[in-house]
Amino acid sequence: MTQPERALGLFGGTFDPIHYGHLRLAETAREALGLERVRFIPAGRPPHRGTPGASGADRLAMARLATADNRAFDVDPAEVESTQASFTILTLERLRLALGPQRPLVLLLGVDAFLGLPGWKRWTELFDFAHIAVANRPGYSLDAAQMPDALAALVKRREAAPEALETAPHGALVQFAMTPLAISATDIRTQHSAGHSLRYLLPPPVLDYISRHQLYI
Repeated sequence: MTQPERALGLFGGTFDPIHYGHLRLAETAREALGLERVRFIPAGRPPHRGTPGASGADRLAMARLATADNRAFDVDPAEVESTQASFTILTLERLRLALGPQRPLVLLLGVDAFLGLPGWKRWTELFDFAHIAVANRPGYSLDAAQMPDALAALVKRREAAPEALETAPHGALVQFAMTPLAISATDIRTQHSAGHSLRYLLPPPVLDYISRHQLYI
């Protein structure tokens, strides 16, 4: 009898640049949810924000450098290499086709991103391809009063315990707790352009890459 496949975490974002806050969220999710791996997916052409400060190739390179020392992390280059805009639903369709119908996939989101879900392309279809795991942080919660009616109804219908990730390949909404690091990519870019040190905000290989390639100046 074959063992069921363990869940694969999917962590998308601009990663402009990737920093310790991103890495800590992924590691916390891996441990709290029993994920086999976490796959970082840098966006190539994010449709919901302005042009990133670094090129797709640079952001992909930095993500690879930041995750190289963790065997449970890997990086998916497909969105950066694509000529199309980066939409989560299209990424999930691609990965489901590649990984098969039975592999549990878990899309990792912060609460603020989850609350903005109704603005995403084909957002109601996300659960047809993956579970969603929401990282709780201070000031945010899955409070129905903060949500549009359609999102509140979806939460009521989909919310489950983390154990649900082991019993189906998609369809559940779970939460996990994390202590956030007060680090943002926007603040990193601002500090760097002002000539301030970025030490201890980023992994050293990423810091070296930014310096060598004169990014964010």
